[in-house]
Amino acid sequence: MPKHLIDTHDSALEYVQSLTLLCVEDNKTTQILYKSIFEDVVQDIIFADNGEEGYQKYLENDIDLIISDYDMPVLNGIEMCEKIRQEDKNIPIILVTAIKDMGVIVKALQLQVNNFIQKPIQSSEVIEAVVYVSKLLIANKYLEKLRDKKLTELEEKDKYSNYQEDLAFQKELNILRNDFYYQMIECVACDGNGHHFLVDFLYQPLDTISGDAYSARKLDNNKTFFLIVDGMGKGLSASLTTMIITSYINHLIDKMQESNSFDLNRLISESIEYIQPILLDEEAIAIEYILIDCNTDVLEYAKFAMPVTLMQNIKNEIVKIKSNNPPLSKYTPNFSISKVDTKDITKFLFYSDGVVENDIKDGDGVYVEYIEDDFLNSFTREDFKKKLFEKIDTQEDDITLIFMNKLNFHETKLTASTFKSSLEDVDLAGEWYANEWEKLTQDAKLIYNTSVVFTELYMNAYEHGNLGLTAQAKHQLLEDDIYFDTLLEKEKDCSKTITVSINKIEYNLDTYIITYITDEGDGFDTHILSTIFRNSRAFNGRGVFVSRASSLGIYYNSKGNSVLYLHKI
Repeated sequence: MPKHLIDTHDSALEYVQSLTLLCVEDNKTTQILYKSIFEDVVQDIIFADNGEEGYQKYLENDIDLIISDYDMPVLNGIEMCEKIRQEDKNIPIILVTAIKDMGVIVKALQLQVNNFIQKPIQSSEVIEAVVYVSKLLIANKYLEKLRDKKLTELEEKDKYSNYQEDLAFQKELNILRNDFYYQMIECVACDGNGHHFLVDFLYQPLDTISGDAYSARKLDNNKTFFLIVDGMGKGLSASLTTMIITSYINHLIDKMQESNSFDLNRLISESIEYIQPILLDEEAIAIEYILIDCNTDVLEYAKFAMPVTLMQNIKNEIVKIKSNNPPLSKYTPNFSISKVDTKDITKFLFYSDGVVENDIKDGDGVYVEYIEDDFLNSFTREDFKKKLFEKIDTQEDDITLIFMNKLNFHETKLTASTFKSSLEDVDLAGEWYANEWEKLTQDAKLIYNTSVVFTELYMNAYEHGNLGLTAQAKHQLLEDDIYFDTLLEKEKDCSKTITVSINKIEYNLDTYIITYITDEGDGFDTHILSTIFRNSRAFNGRGVFVSRASSLGIYYNSKGNSVLYLHKI
């Protein structure tokens, strides 16, 4: 969306960004145009292909604003408005029409349609209409506030308090560092066998002020550092201690990275030396420093009063790593670093005590009694998270965990195919992928979900990867109605291909299908995903959200030109 179309309406923009918009339009090209216009402007967009579907979407969703074409099959825009007005007299409706029939206009006014857009559609007029209607909504909200001033004042105080809490939590998230946000770790071990680490995180503070923190840092192509900190006690003091030491450790790592001189012993020693003068006399910290070298298959660790790390080996046996140091306190004199061979390890689980100290739902025991079985029976973090929250009663403490799965899934390849960078091959790839899934399952909903993810991620590989089309350029091309013409022109000079492989892994009684899409483009900086997922309203495209919601996980390589995702049959 061109920036100049939005800047002039800053006073209403914040409110518009909180709205859910229903677009009722039977023309697919116009739907694409609406998506390019609104995805940066509103919180959510829901599409319907005709008036009857639009009415049903209105009933099923919490809609704030409707923009509808007049001339549509099944129910036209006016007929749909009649049905909606029977349910809601006030929801704003914008009608798009090329018809100048006064009878239609009068009927629309009788139905209290709030604004009209004349075809052919102009982006600036669409934005103007939405902002105008949004200002009406704001005015109505203001009148409602005046009816109960005291309640409004209380709400404003709560809003300010929530705002401050949000800022504090954003600060905490900035202190935490995660170099693997929706990114896999690709390794080639010293024996020449390649494997992938799929790394997932769960960071769920009990309150905004968290006593837990973590970091995940990529040191080089083979070495990864993980940190989990749990401030003993609750409240602001524990949170400050946790965030201070986490911030300092990340600072030390940055400095070591600049000089290519990472040293685990030095990192631990200097961070202890830094935090000790800050700690209160009776204060202690549970903390673990983990260094994994996937080239040598060695894990080094210093665990200070942290829960047992769980690992699973190739025989499906639990291997435990216990703490090798007491709690870190003002008087900690020295520390130990230990090593363990991870060549035969297939899964890892690092976590804070908030995971295991929760009461279970029947009130008989705590989750520590179940964590080993749940870990053994979980292939992904989503599996483990589901089992955890099915058992615990209510969350009683901050929860932090890192779930890591080491896969050699290339040994389980079912099929693969390579496609050209062309719109024709986009269709061919989609047909091929759907046919392969029909061989695997008869579950129509699962097949649909896999096709949704494939379409989004394959198009990213085609448009942004091989053709090098940026999101901003795509939006402008859609506005100028030359999007498809431009793709066809770019294809002529593009010899790059897209490879898709489908792999199957059997785990316990479940079957997991892994799809791997690789383009030959320049890739992208996957760290942007951290910002994207924290602030979805400002994100230019929402394919990554759709893909994540319709799969068990998506993972990019470090270059950003390969992505894999999982489904369970």
